[in-house]
Amino acid sequence: MFVSDNPSAIRSQREITEALLALMSAVPYDEITVKQILLESKLAKKTFYRNYESKEDVLLSLVRTKLRDYFRVVDAGSGDVLTTIFTFAVQNKDLLILLDRNDMLHIVLQCMNEYIGLHKTGSVSETNPFVGLFDGLDSEYLIALNIGAVWNVIALWIHQGMEDDPEHVRETIRQYLKRLSE
Repeated sequence: MFVSDNPSAIRSQREITEALLALMSAVPYDEITVKQILLESKLAKKTFYRNYESKEDVLLSLVRTKLRDYFRVVDAGSGDVLTTIFTFAVQNKDLLILLDRNDMLHIVLQCMNEYIGLHKTGSVSETNPFVGLFDGLDSEYLIALNIGAVWNVIALWIHQGMEDDPEHVRETIRQYLKRLSE
């Protein structure tokens, strides 16, 4: 995505994203073309390519934007990590279920894994709860372990329609982690 503060660009990006999501609700993602997105959004081809490189870029941009708040909370150490990820999932339920239905949920994991690079370059706050846990260890592997393990649980929960109470799932994870440390 091409970043711009221009209100027209922001509006176009929102319209393109909404058009793609509307199409994904009706048509499998693999069958959607940029031309269909343009028809749905009523925008010109040059407007699309001024903002995005591809339909994949639209989804990646959306997911990165949604994850930005999640990462801010985790980095600030201002909340329990499991509660934060479940809150993120509940707040984005429609998007996550739509991604799952289109076999695109892996995009969220891909964007989360981008975070590993940020941590490795030192842009993570010292208040991040994992900083102390990783001290002296290869944090890249440990972050991948944490993200992969938790995301697999979240992905299963999403795939099952997010019907189980998030507190039940969180408590199951907590109890398991407690047993590991005993």
